[in-house]
Order: sequence, then structure tokens, then C-alpha cells
Amino acid sequence: MSKKIPSDKQEQGLSEWPKSQAELNLSNDANNVSIDDNENLIDNIKDNHLDAYYSKWFLEYASYVILERAVPHALDGLKPVQRRILHSLKELDDGRYNKVANVIGNTMKYHPHGDASIGDAMVQVGQKEILLDTQGNWGNTFTGDSAAAPRYIEVRLSKFALEVAFNPKTTNWLASYDGRSKEPEILPIKFPLLLAQGAEGIAVGLSCKILPHNFNELIDASIAALRKQNFELYPDFLTGGTADVSEYNNGKRGGKVKIRAKIEKRKNNLLAITELPYGKTTSSLIDSILSANDKGKIKISRVEDNTSDHVEILIYLSSGSEAEKIIQALYAFTDCELSISSNICVILEDKPKFLSATELLKISANRTKELLKEEFDIQLLELQEKWHLSSLEKIFIEEKIYRKIEIVTTWEGVIETVEKNLKPFVKKLDRAITRDDILKLLEIKIKRISKFDSLKADELLKDLEDKIALTESNLKQLTRCTIRWYRELKTQYGKHFERKTQLESFQKVNAEEVVISNETLYVNRDEGFAGYSMKKDETVCKCSKLSDVLSINQEGILMVKKISEKAYFGKKILHIDIFNRKNPNEKNYCVIYRSGKTGPVLAKHFTIGGVTRDKEYDLTKGVKGSKIFYIAEYDFKEGTPPSLKVNLKPSPRLRKLEIIVDFSEQTLRGRSSGGNIITKNSIRNVVRNPKT
Repeated sequence: MSKKIPSDKQEQGLSEWPKSQAELNLSNDANNVSIDDNENLIDNIKDNHLDAYYSKWFLEYASYVILERAVPHALDGLKPVQRRILHSLKELDDGRYNKVANVIGNTMKYHPHGDASIGDAMVQVGQKEILLDTQGNWGNTFTGDSAAAPRYIEVRLSKFALEVAFNPKTTNWLASYDGRSKEPEILPIKFPLLLAQGAEGIAVGLSCKILPHNFNELIDASIAALRKQNFELYPDFLTGGTADVSEYNNGKRGGKVKIRAKIEKRKNNLLAITELPYGKTTSSLIDSILSANDKGKIKISRVEDNTSDHVEILIYLSSGSEAEKIIQALYAFTDCELSISSNICVILEDKPKFLSATELLKISANRTKELLKEEFDIQLLELQEKWHLSSLEKIFIEEKIYRKIEIVTTWEGVIETVEKNLKPFVKKLDRAITRDDILKLLEIKIKRISKFDSLKADELLKDLEDKIALTESNLKQLTRCTIRWYRELKTQYGKHFERKTQLESFQKVNAEEVVISNETLYVNRDEGFAGYSMKKDETVCKCSKLSDVLSINQEGILMVKKISEKAYFGKKILHIDIFNRKNPNEKNYCVIYRSGKTGPVLAKHFTIGGVTRDKEYDLTKGVKGSKIFYIAEYDFKEGTPPSLKVNLKPSPRLRKLEIIVDFSEQTLRGRSSGGNIITKNSIRNVVRNPKT
């Protein structure tokens, strides 16, 4: 059995494989041992070496998939392949579009997994419309159509990506897989990109599913996080639709979002789907609608797909169909309503961690603040250095120090002379004068010295001092500065990211209420069969393919089964009807039965309650030979208990041959109750007794 390991681990793994008998700790006379000894030896090799190597390789592979392929990093929100694509695009950036094929080729310097994986990842990033500015056919997220070949489409970094994702001065660089190039360890992204784009990946032993959120809402939440204020985050999908986020649970494991397509009623017999549930295409959605129609759960005439730049699926209803009921049925039986689970798993501190959306955004906001601090620190040092050199240059020229080196014959003497003449002015500077400073002064050309303008030099120094003061102020008020950064970002780009998914609270659709009752229940009472395909037998009632069927036979056996074409319920069925599992007590039952062949006759007034499908329940006392003479049902809310007349068989000592049983006078009990004894004599029949 072969074991595949990452390419960068293969050489290491093979080098560690034992190469000789000595390395396997075999004795010199290993070839002379018995068969049994050989078997023991092989087992020992397996136990001590192969298992260890397989275990090591598996752990290496699992770690590699988690850290280097499937799970995004918390700080920049990118998987390695995405990070390498962005770095490659930055490397190629000249303001013009690049062929995707060229970008893929350049990215392969950093990514060792082939052109297909790079191309697919680039298309996915491009379709999210945040980081990449695309040109050509990049596929259709609505219809599921794939992008054109890489040689036909073009791409460049978006203005937003150029502004927030790159800064070589604050980037930690690593050697690429072959050591020929440098690539960023993490891109210095100053924005909660991971929550904006979303992410999905399956690793070894864990998975990641982060739902996308709204651009503007993320910025507002980042500002609130910096101010130590409370905030809430809810998903926003490019496909639009509506979402119920009551169970989102801040994006933690176990949280979920219910999403629905947007369905409009255009005519009495015409519905239009204009927005899709997240993760679905028009093709997959139509397939689910047609499947539900074939199963008889909904009733439609035809479906048309007119989707191009905008979603438009037209659903033509059959005559007599109610549009509102069909809409509810579409949510109940098709992919027009879905539930998506959230699982925010990210790489943080070189380990996978499970976070909430709030925690992830706070990490991003603090990261942005830290990056801005690094940029301000670097900027301050650069400005101070520029002010220092500009001041030295002004002194060097105005004090005509350059003339004092004309008579000096050695290079070291020149340096010493300049240093000596600059010493009286050291107090005007912010730091000591170094040898490098003097060398830079000596590189000034005569032409520049001759055109030196003292007023312009003073203006330059004043401008530098103002910039230094501003940078120092920004560092002192770093939180306020970061908030200002976010606001400018929202002002510049926020208008392109309006919320597309509307938040609503969904009422649960009762499938049994909206399913179309286009089937008929039939029964053969004597043989004990019932179903919707037995058209030659007795008609019971209208039903749907989701219905449950309740039957009670002459022996007092109650059973509930899922409706089917034909099912066995037991011979001599006395009562059969559709059973409301959601409300099992909506109907009450009245039974007259004999317990055993010679036992007493009892009257039983009861509710059925909850039952298990396909399980038999005995409504009698369980004595063999029991028989039901009469069974009646009535609605709990509107109906009234029946009054029955029990006619007895004549007997010499029997004077009264009829007994009136009024169930309104009997206590309503549970299914397992035995009932009340009404007679011990033999019964001729039981009939209804109309109440006066």
C-alpha cells in the first residue's frame, strides 16, 4: 500500500527509511532462522518501523493539509494558494490586465500544486468581486457556468486590494518551496477579509465554513471593536435572498442560518424566483423543483430559466393551484429554503482554532491597528532620517564646508575634515553624525550645490517637521487614526457593497399542511391492505404522499404507517383514516369491545396520543379472542361524543335487552386504559342512539 506525502517531505522521508539489515537491527544469521522465526521477525519490523513511519507520515500529511492548503489564516484571511496568487499579481502589476494563464505560470514559482488548482482558486477569488478586477468570461455564479479557459480571460488587482493588502516594509518574507524566490508569510491586510469573502475547506479531521458578511457592516463593527463597544455580525450573500439568523450563534460551531430564495407572485398562475439561496445555482434549484413536482409534493405546469445577469426563474402553476400555498410548498419541499451551518476554523499561532465571528473581527481590527503602527513607525524613521540629511546638507552648503576639503589630498583626510567642521552644528541635529552621513554629503554634485536655495531648504525642513509632528500625533492617537482609516475606506468603496441578503424571521412551514393532497387512500378491509394505488378497492379519503395512515382492526390492534402504494395493516379493518402526527389528540375515539371470547363487554373513551410508526398497539385488555363491536370518532374541539345502543341477545333471565351508553358521561382517558364494564351478557349488535 503506497502512501502519498507532500512533495517537500518526500526526500526527507525516503532518507530516513532503513537501508540495511544493520539499520533494521537484524542479526547476521537472519537468513538461517526458521519460518516461524522469520514471521516473528517480519512482525517485529512492522511493529517497530513501518507503523512508526506510517504514523509519522500521516501526522505530517494532516498537518500539511491543515496549515498549507485547506484552512485560511486568521490574520490575512487567505489560504496559501490565494496568498500566492495575490503576491504574483502584485509582482506583475503595471496597471494593465494580465492574461490569467500568465498569472498562473508566474504563481507556480511559489505554489507547487499545478496550474489547475491555481486557476480554480483564482476564479473563486475573482467571483467574490473584492480583490480582483476581472475581464472576460469568469463564469456565472447564478447559473453555475464555468469560466473560460485561462488564455481567454484577464485579471489585475483591484484598487481596494492595492490599498489594503500590500506593504513590503511590513511583510515578513519566506523562501519559496524551491528556494529560488521570496514569498510573504502573511500579507499585511488591513481589513477583515476572511469575514467579507467567506471560506470553505475540508482538512484531515476538521473542516472550515465561514459565511460571507457585508463590507460596510464589517467596517462599522471594526470601529465598534476599537471603541470597545458591542456589535453584531450577520451573513450577507452575493446571491441575495432572505435569511433567518436567529440561530447563527455568532458564527460558532453549531450555529446555522436558514436562507430562502426570493419568490415573487406576478400573476395568479405565475411565480418568479429572482434571488437564490447561497450555494445554489439556477440549475440545481430547478432540479429540486422538478423533483418535488414528480413526487407529487407540489403541482406546477412548467419551469423556465431566463437568468443572465440577474436571476429569473419562472414557475407556471397548474390550473386551480393557489399561488401562496405553492410558495410555502416550494420552501418546504425544494432547495428554495436551506439551512447552512457555520464553522469558523482558522490558523492562528500555527494552530487551527475555532472562533466566533466577533472574535475573528476583533483580531482583524487589532491587526489593522498594529499594521498602521508599524507603518507610522517606519514613516517616522524615514521622515526623521530625511530631515537629518536635509539639515546636514543645508549646513554643508551654507557653511561652505565643501570648500575646506579642496586642499586635502587623502580620502580619509577629507572625511575627517568634514566631520571636524560639522561638529559645532551637532546640537542642531536630532542624532549624532555618522560616517555614512558624511559619505552621502560627499556624493552631492557641484551643480546641485551651485543651485542651492536656502529658502527652499527651509521650506523643505518645515514641511518635514510638520509631517513628523503629524506622524507622532497619529502614533499617540493610534485608535482614532485606525478608525479614521476605516471610515475613509468605507467612504471610498462602501457604495459598491450594499447589503443583498435581507434579514427576516421565518415561520416554520408545516409540510403536511402545504403538500398537495392529490392522492386517494383506498382500503381492502377484509384482507387488511391499504394504499394510494389500490384503485379497485374501497375509497377512504383524499391524501398526500406525506400522510400517515391510522387503522384499527376487529381484534383491537391500532397501527400507524407511512402511506405507500400498498401496505398491510391486519385483516378485518374496522376503522382507517389519515393520522395527524403533529396533533394526535385532535380526535377522540369511542369503542365497544369484548375482552376475550367470554369476557365482559366494555366501553372505552380515549385519545390516541403519540405513537411510533409500524408498531402495534392493543386497545383491548390484551386477552386473546377480544373483539371490537363498534368504533366511532369525533373532533375534540367541535364534535360531541356519541350515544350508542347496545342490543343484547335474549336470555330467559334477561329482562332488559338494550343498554344506552352515552360517552359524554364517560371520562376521557388514554389509549392504554381498559374502559368501563357495561355488561357481562352476550351482545347481538351495537348501533347509534340519536340523542333527544
